[in-house]
Amino acid sequence: MQPLSDQMLATLKAKHMDKESPILIRVFKEEAELEVWKQDDSGRFALLRTYPICRWSGELGPKLKTGDRQAPEGFYTITPGLMNPDSSQYLAINTGFPNAYDRANGRTGAFLMIHGGCSSAGCYAMTDEQIAEIYALAREAFFGGQKSFQLQAYPFRMTALNMARHRDSPHMPFWKMIKQGSDHFEVTHLEPKVNVCERSYVFDAESADGFNPAGRCPFYRVREDVVLAVREKQRRDDLETVELINRGTPTVPATTGADGGMNATFLEAVRSNGDRSAGIRTASGTIPAHVNPPAGGGDD
Repeated sequence: MQPLSDQMLATLKAKHMDKESPILIRVFKEEAELEVWKQDDSGRFALLRTYPICRWSGELGPKLKTGDRQAPEGFYTITPGLMNPDSSQYLAINTGFPNAYDRANGRTGAFLMIHGGCSSAGCYAMTDEQIAEIYALAREAFFGGQKSFQLQAYPFRMTALNMARHRDSPHMPFWKMIKQGSDHFEVTHLEPKVNVCERSYVFDAESADGFNPAGRCPFYRVREDVVLAVREKQRRDDLETVELINRGTPTVPATTGADGGMNATFLEAVRSNGDRSAGIRTASGTIPAHVNPPAGGGDD
């Protein structure tokens, strides 16, 4: 496993981030991007780097059952035990699926990873070069004392425009729920505390009683400043979504038949490469020769 590069160490210094400070990862399927956020000297998280995803499989929407090829969506806790330095895909980070929410809702599946290479069956494939850096950033955070880091996996960036575009999806109730967690993070730049009760996510909740994922929610409180900031963000987003719908923003199909996506950086490289017998080198990593781009040729 490689150390952090001199370039990354310089970037960390410029962003006022210690190399061993905590991290947080966000994944966006439709845009095929993975973000690494890192705690800076303010004590809050700031964006360190955005990585293009080489391949993810399935459709937009959460994983429901073993064999559906869906990559997970939701909030996952990554511990050192979920890091695999001996993966067949070079290096891998197990997402921890199924989490408490998934289990409470009867969802099944296992061994869903963020890994190297550029092939996916329910995973997020990053290329070997990129997973090496992501893995090293996670390793350094663990060395610095972080017990676990949060993975937030979304179908798309949770903007008003995307909520309008996808308004007819059967997954919209689930997406509105996980958007609440995204909103908590975006207004605080702190890792939201995640609990599950009544088979639903709740965020930044404090309670004297425990949370039962399938049971009734206990009485809980959320800090008033967080409640007010999230409420205001959601109010603005809801107004913008309604305006976009009223202006005739078209919807997108709930299913595409494309079996996942590939970031445009990699898709363009595959399309422009006539020789499929060798790997394709890009600025973001090497695409193996056997890569299969999404059926239908879409880039989302």
